[in-house]
Amino acid sequence: MPAKWAHAQQSDLNVMFYILDADWVIDALVGRNRAADILVELAPQGIAISLVTVGELYEGTFGFPDSAAHIRTVREFLHPFYHLNLNDPIMERFAEIRSTLRRQGQIIADFDILLAATALHYDLTVLTRNTRHLKRVPGLKIYQPKG
Repeated sequence: MPAKWAHAQQSDLNVMFYILDADWVIDALVGRNRAADILVELAPQGIAISLVTVGELYEGTFGFPDSAAHIRTVREFLHPFYHLNLNDPIMERFAEIRSTLRRQGQIIADFDILLAATALHYDLTVLTRNTRHLKRVPGLKIYQPKG
């Protein structure tokens, strides 16, 4: 694990404020958009990741010739973050959000809805660039970088 991530493990895992979206992880891994610096800044407040997002990231690794190396990189990167499972209340919220968005003609990807349902369930702010889709979910908090 890179040295700058070492202190991220010191977060109190009982108090989380943020949840990662796949695009933010990818940005941090490739050094884009100050994503890694912002994660280091926010880590003491607590950052989680949904196992759904972990699966989405692993899926992306299979597009590379050496997928095993990319899986190791993703796994190492995600190690400091608290991993959140799905549960029945999250799945109920997912179904409600999906039904509402479908009726409104505003449906988004299931992965995005599952992320949103998880964030709402735990009252977390989403770290994402995907504001175009996620802003359709009522009550969802999306991180807005300063400056």
